[in-house]
Amino acid sequence: MEVTNISEAKARLSALIDKVTAGEEVIIGKAGRPVAKIVRYNSSEEPRRPGALRGKITIAVDFDDLPADVAESFGMAAR
Repeated sequence: MEVTNISEAKARLSALIDKVTAGEEVIIGKAGRPVAKIVRYNSSEEPRRPGALRGKITIAVDFDDLPADVAESFGMAAR
């Protein structure tokens, strides 16, 4: 795992991407502290299927009902 600072990463971005493509992880630091990690992107080869969760998710009947205290906080309470 390579650790590099931001200015070095900007100057060597193409080389760092090559390392990530080869399977390495690159840590980018700022002021000596790690702040970001570059890792290889792996997309899902399986296409999305519309309706794949049909029947597995339910929404409560009162989903859209705001509790009175929340409605009042937004100035929506019935007076």
